[in-house]
Amino acid sequence: MTLTHFVTKNAFRNKRRSLLTVGSITFSLLLLTLMMTIWRSFYLDKGSEDSAQRLMTRHKVSLANFLPEFYRQRIRSIPGVTHVVPITWFGGKYKDDKAENFFAQFGTDPTEFFKVYTDYKIPPEQAAAWQHDRAGAIVDEHMAKKYGWKVGDKITLKGTIFPMNLELTIRGIYNPPTSTDTLYFDAKYVEESVRWFRGSAGLFASLADSPQSVGRVATTIDDAFRNSPQPTKTESEKAFLLGFISMLGNVKAFILFICGAVVFAILLVSANTMAMSIRERTREVAVLKTLGFPRKTILALFIGEGVTLALVGGLIGSLGATGLVGLVAKGGGFFAGLSVTPGTMGVALLVAGLVGFLSSFAPSYTASRLNIVEGLRHIG
Repeated sequence: MTLTHFVTKNAFRNKRRSLLTVGSITFSLLLLTLMMTIWRSFYLDKGSEDSAQRLMTRHKVSLANFLPEFYRQRIRSIPGVTHVVPITWFGGKYKDDKAENFFAQFGTDPTEFFKVYTDYKIPPEQAAAWQHDRAGAIVDEHMAKKYGWKVGDKITLKGTIFPMNLELTIRGIYNPPTSTDTLYFDAKYVEESVRWFRGSAGLFASLADSPQSVGRVATTIDDAFRNSPQPTKTESEKAFLLGFISMLGNVKAFILFICGAVVFAILLVSANTMAMSIRERTREVAVLKTLGFPRKTILALFIGEGVTLALVGGLIGSLGATGLVGLVAKGGGFFAGLSVTPGTMGVALLVAGLVGFLSSFAPSYTASRLNIVEGLRHIG
């Protein structure tokens, strides 16, 4: 019998206890992998190369405050800015108030939209059809599949912020780098019906000539409107999206707390299992020493058992998290495009292995120092 076979066999000698331990570690690592994936998506991923060049300019006080339309030309004249489009949240209701029928809706300028959102792909004939139809709209590919929409379909959005309903015809289906669950329409449609909205925009999305220009351009834009009645706040697209996430609360602290609690919990579970297992095998340890097994080998055997249990649970948990994240990502919204990367799985398995080592080291070290006579006399 090889040492590897010996370790594996003893790790599962008490099948019920071992399976319960693996199950606990599996659930904990599934949750840990999910939290790490969300952290990476929110705070580490930089998005596509094109999105790194986009800036969002909004009212400094609140997103609820509109900006004057003439700001667009002022922003366009700033060195480093290549294109600018207005973006205004419509906030209409599709069918009913159910969560599954909620999606983002923005009014914009079809003639320049794809010059700013260069990483959004759409057939040229569909883009042209949208630009020539004041009541046209384009939708995310994921949304089209979700609702069964096709080019030419008509939908109605009931206004909640604006006192009007939008009767829209889907003129195109675009494919973004990651699902956005967003519908875009011509903002002029609203301006023609809502007098107080004319000459206004919710915010402006602009494209810088390079990622290196983003910081300088953002500062220049805000400086240009610093003393105006409607001061601005300009930030990168990633920072703008994180601003929405921060509205949910201190998400960073919440994720860190969950991760810390998960690691602490699996450490306790694994340590308790290993302590019980080794205490029950005191006489066995004495026999191994009698047969000539050195302290280092005994120490390695018991640590190997702990690490084996932890890694098995960690692997199952990480694989389970991959499937769960895939289901969450299909829901769109903030979690659109979410996926478990090999790096995240590697970190999860590393944590599992480390927990297995730490939880088994103390009882294993005590067992390796056991006196042979005391071990043979032990009754338990």
